[in-house]
Amino acid sequence: MTINDMTIRIGGAAGDGVESSGAGFCQALVRGGLHIFGLPDYHSRIRGGHNFFSIRISDQPLYSHDERVHLLLALTEETIPRHQNAVVEGSAIVYDSSQIANSEWQIANGLLLPIPLSEMAKDKAGTELARNTVALGVAIGLTGFDLEPVEGVIRQNFARKGQAVVDGNLAAVEAGYREGQKRAADFPFKLQGRLDAPPRMVLNGNEAFALGALAGGCRFVAGYPMTPGSPVLEWMAGHATRYGVVTVQVEDEIAAACAVVGAAHAGARAMAPTSGGGFCLMVEALGLAGMTETPIVVYEAQRPGPSTGLATRTEQGDLWFVLHASHGEFPRIVLAPGTIEQAFETGWRAFNLAERYQCPVIVLADHFLATSLRDVPPEALDFDQVIIDRGGLLSDVELDGLTEEYRRYAFTENGISPRVIPGHPKGVYSATSDEHDEHGHIEEDADNRRRMMAKRMRKLEEARKKMRSPTLYGPQKAEVTFIGWGSTYGPLREAVDRLNAQGEQANMLHLTDLWPFPAEPTAQVLAAAKKIIAVENNYSGQMADLMRMTTGHQISGRILKYDGRPLSPEYILKNVKL
Repeated sequence: MTINDMTIRIGGAAGDGVESSGAGFCQALVRGGLHIFGLPDYHSRIRGGHNFFSIRISDQPLYSHDERVHLLLALTEETIPRHQNAVVEGSAIVYDSSQIANSEWQIANGLLLPIPLSEMAKDKAGTELARNTVALGVAIGLTGFDLEPVEGVIRQNFARKGQAVVDGNLAAVEAGYREGQKRAADFPFKLQGRLDAPPRMVLNGNEAFALGALAGGCRFVAGYPMTPGSPVLEWMAGHATRYGVVTVQVEDEIAAACAVVGAAHAGARAMAPTSGGGFCLMVEALGLAGMTETPIVVYEAQRPGPSTGLATRTEQGDLWFVLHASHGEFPRIVLAPGTIEQAFETGWRAFNLAERYQCPVIVLADHFLATSLRDVPPEALDFDQVIIDRGGLLSDVELDGLTEEYRRYAFTENGISPRVIPGHPKGVYSATSDEHDEHGHIEEDADNRRRMMAKRMRKLEEARKKMRSPTLYGPQKAEVTFIGWGSTYGPLREAVDRLNAQGEQANMLHLTDLWPFPAEPTAQVLAAAKKIIAVENNYSGQMADLMRMTTGHQISGRILKYDGRPLSPEYILKNVKL
């Protein structure tokens, strides 16, 4: 039978090409007209450990992974016991009989297929490293998927390594394909693609955000490598020459944040990508940006802490941290995209908000959103909607027309003072980390301090007007309302769909704009909801506590996950009590 929703999982050790083969197969599946959600899972080591890549495949758009596995490709013996319980009845386990001894593994009404993947790779490609390619060929043969899109991806991905490598991998995938075809009649789950399907892009959250930032005029990026935020730096570096972006890998995150403050002060749209541990080092410079009212963007892709924590896992544990990072009080804006489309929009919108309100903007992603692959049509990333709003930035013409001395930190009703790019003779001013007067000169007068603090903080009330209200997915009236933020969108959306399909009544309130908190529209939904359950990837339910603080609503129902792995629809449904 043709199945419209199945998961293929390939597992092995670091160095076995698990992630590269999984990502390449995602590209091929989409080129063949199917939809995918790709989820990598890897240890924080160069070689060894157990890595796997799950590819959920459907003829309908997907927003989350699925814990159930229909075809397991085992490159190492460790893979089978780790994932055997996830394999559903009637499925198949393919394992490398060249390296894995025959054992007593069992699968209910399914197939256990020993195939000499390593030997076939050595024979066809001249190296055992190509056994991941052979394994994908077996998967294609078993499922009946077309070989052509896979061959196209192989040609593209291996072209830089020379024709001999391309030809070797083509031979390897075809050999696996033929082997899979031999047992295809015994494997019930099939994939039927469409080679005439419209083109779609395959992106992860990091790539989508970086693309949005580039479209939004980001021209300076400084960072120090830290999973999972550093791929944004790498992506920008890869496109730097073509688009005129200065990218700098500095000696540490302190230097990165200071460099970004300097570049933004000089007029560039500047960003620092990092993770929670790196953001810890940036908080003093964040305060500098707050005091000097310099518009910077920090992309903070969360992972579990404290300290190094789980370096290649996911969590939503930094919300309260970024809300209060750095000493003292100053305005900042916090955004948390939940989808590929939202990550793209946040990429350019963050710079508009930073410059309009002359304050730091922190974008909270996480490992799940940053690294998961999803396909989207090109129009989903709407470049026509990209707006570059530089706020109260005075032009040279406006500076030429000044009849009085320029005051960088002038007291204004909305708290936003006129900003200039240094260099104009009428736009000279002092910028200091100390408290200062309207001209930027150090000032310790108590009255000035009160007025300057109030001026800066008024910007939060202005920014609140531009914060997006939370979105409600599902029926307007429901017996249970789930609360989520950031990357929980996909798993929650599917959990809501499954519950409603079963005859239950459920919906989801999802937030992307977290600070200044959209208290009024959130409170309206909470007041009308019957049963409320917060769903978060952290230990304490940080969003639930933030909602109580800002709206007064106590959210007692909580589904929390803090083992470093992402939420899934199955996990939510297993833990919900209706």
